[in-house]
Amino acid sequence: MADHSQTVWFASALLEGGWASNVRLTLSDGAIVRVETDVERAAGEAAHGPALPGLPNLHSHAFQRGMAGLAEVRGPSADSFWTWREVMYRFTERLRPDDLQAIAAQAYVEMLEGGFTRVGEFHYLHHDRGGARFANPAEMAAAIAAAAAETGLGLTLLPVFYAHAGFGGAPPTEGQARFINDLDSFARLLEASRAAVAPLAGALVGVAPHSLRAVTPEQLTALVGLAGDAPMHIHIAEQTKEVDDCLAWSGARPVEWLLGHAPVSQSWCLVHATHMTPAETRSLAVSGAIAGLCPVTEANLGDGLFPAVELVEAGGRFGVGSDSNVLIDAAEELRLLEYGQRLTRRTRNVLARDAGSSTGADLYRAAAAGGAQALGRSAAALAVGAPADIVSLDPAHPALVARQGDAILDSLVFAGRRDMIDGVWRAGAKLVTNGRHHRRAEIAARYRRALEYVLA
Repeated sequence: MADHSQTVWFASALLEGGWASNVRLTLSDGAIVRVETDVERAAGEAAHGPALPGLPNLHSHAFQRGMAGLAEVRGPSADSFWTWREVMYRFTERLRPDDLQAIAAQAYVEMLEGGFTRVGEFHYLHHDRGGARFANPAEMAAAIAAAAAETGLGLTLLPVFYAHAGFGGAPPTEGQARFINDLDSFARLLEASRAAVAPLAGALVGVAPHSLRAVTPEQLTALVGLAGDAPMHIHIAEQTKEVDDCLAWSGARPVEWLLGHAPVSQSWCLVHATHMTPAETRSLAVSGAIAGLCPVTEANLGDGLFPAVELVEAGGRFGVGSDSNVLIDAAEELRLLEYGQRLTRRTRNVLARDAGSSTGADLYRAAAAGGAQALGRSAAALAVGAPADIVSLDPAHPALVARQGDAILDSLVFAGRRDMIDGVWRAGAKLVTNGRHHRRAEIAARYRRALEYVLA
């Protein structure tokens, strides 16, 4: 059998045990099969700058990339997530499967260029316009899978179960018609979604109850059974109104209720979890679940600030996601996470774990590990057996002058922008060179045509 392995040489690389110099990675069948350090570059072997494991993006609604910037006009009263949601409902009205694929592909190109190498697609736009059912219940999921295939982005598809408009089984609204399933139709959707992603190497399918307001307790129990060991993601405690409504319905806060009524464990990701008491935060940490933080979107929507320090001090874990995709930049998510904590505490280097620790490095390592767990992967690391998902930085970038070791990550997170990213490999295939995805132009052209139709 022919050997299809390749080698890639980096001036330095962030390995499991720390930074190493003059690193050669041997890649085969989408994985790293050999790591060599302190080795000279071979004749004809291209030289690359500092290498990092690609970050997982644990929470995305890809279609929302097409409405970025469209909800920034002040309304007649105080704007919030709930008023933003009405804009989102209107945007979905005309989306066809081809439009969804075009928008998702544009978002996925930007994710790869911005340092993300795998996405958790929290996918709830299931049906045709007006709620009409497609012959294939996974028609829209297949569009997501096609976008991942054409861009090369790793995919953990999270079909969303959405049945109600509010706590206690409130009937859905007209704007939610394209999202709604019962348990039987969702089971068919889940099976069809698994078939849709089957051709994609390394793709996974999890289960995502949309939120406690969108499912009943009985439905949540059934969904746990459908998920088995697969990733289980849920929106929770994103807004204070949600907390108040949950208290009125159950007498408990959202995270408190979930931890008391569901088998929350390491396969779960609680997305946002913004509004928690100290006791809830400690309980979330003990559960082993990942807190799925989306600082750019949470800031854009005015959601509030997650109690990150308390979670980390309790031994909890987190990852980051681009959520509404109003801006796609892995380092920006980490930067805003830290800056939010600095502003509320009026101090610096808040999420560095110990005296002498690099804040950028601690943020990056935590988000890589937490994101991989949330998306059902064993690791996001440059190590033998790990996926060959690699990000290289431009060594000539001004923010990297004379930087070594963890100072590289501090500069990436706090002193640079996504133009620091030079190359990206996903499953061993190089997809981004000189900061640009190889199919950027054709995908951008199709994206423009889709939006011209959707927004006409």
